[in-house]
Amino acid sequence: MFHTLLAVTIAGALAVTSTASHAESVATERHQVEITSLTNSLANPWGMAFLPSGDLLVTEKGGQLRRVSLDGIVSKPLAGVPEVVARSQGGLLDVAIDPNFNSNNWVYLSYSEADPDGGEGNSTAVARGKLGDNGLTQVEVIFRGAPKYKSGAHFGSRLVFAPDGHLFITLGDRYSAMADAQTLDNHHGKVVRIKPDGSVPSDNPFVDQANALPEIWSYGHRNVQGAAFHPETGELWTAEHGPKGGDEINIPQPGKNYGWPEATYGVDYDGSIISDKTHVAGTEQPHYYWVPSIAVSNMIFYTGDQFPAWKNDLLVAALKGSQVARLDLHGNRVMHEETLFEDAIEQRIRDIEQGPDGYIYLLTDDRNGQLVQIKPAK
Repeated sequence: MFHTLLAVTIAGALAVTSTASHAESVATERHQVEITSLTNSLANPWGMAFLPSGDLLVTEKGGQLRRVSLDGIVSKPLAGVPEVVARSQGGLLDVAIDPNFNSNNWVYLSYSEADPDGGEGNSTAVARGKLGDNGLTQVEVIFRGAPKYKSGAHFGSRLVFAPDGHLFITLGDRYSAMADAQTLDNHHGKVVRIKPDGSVPSDNPFVDQANALPEIWSYGHRNVQGAAFHPETGELWTAEHGPKGGDEINIPQPGKNYGWPEATYGVDYDGSIISDKTHVAGTEQPHYYWVPSIAVSNMIFYTGDQFPAWKNDLLVAALKGSQVARLDLHGNRVMHEETLFEDAIEQRIRDIEQGPDGYIYLLTDDRNGQLVQIKPAK
């Protein structure tokens, strides 16, 4: 897609917009869609969240938080973002806004954080701050993954608010510490549940268990990069990035063990065996899985009116093949899978969100990363 770069002024600061010269019409099984790149001026974007104004907050892995309009206007970096370890898979990761944002202005960021005591390790952390015209103020860290560990891989991390207001944080196993996913004295390979201020809910499954971290909701995960709540059941669903084969969709239940690395449908990247078992007693099977992997990133349940034949379907973004997997659901049961957009988008898809307009929005993970809009074809 071709773009024209324009300099504009937004909130008193120089910003850049790149406007697509044309839209591409693409056929799917149930809808003819129109795909437009709204901007290609984002540097390795990772996460996005819609504001009540209709603008987006977008994270760039290098550590910048930007405000992006649907006209393609990209703000200068917003102030107040915590310092990140921008190395390998680490950096500024997801962004979410508080369910009561209209009254409190809280914005939440997940990121890879250096050891504040000066050690060589790092971990996934979550901070929140109040959004103003120029950035974040009153910034406070509400969660720090433990332990700090020397690795540049598998940080997770999606942030999603449950219907009851609790914040779920998905975390990775840090790759070389994969065995930690099976023990409860660390946050590696876990899904975490906290209150918006960082405190621990009294009904978390391990809150009264000795030698267990009370924030843990579920364990035995590899690298959970997608999360969404089912619009009808209210249950958390997650997308877990597997090794070579074995990407998973799970419905994590409190206190349950999801098997990694004792059970997996994948092998290591060099072809070596991680485990010869796909089923292990006391662990849960994935709700759905892929062999070979599609390299899942984020996912959404589509609940809008623009694509009625996709209502309540699960749309899973993928890095491999630049595709979105549409899982046709009947209740929780996956009836059919369709591959969307793989010939129309040339960059890896890092995030997917539904806009307040009912359109679908994608972020591509590239040095010239795009914000892509999917809407019904005219």
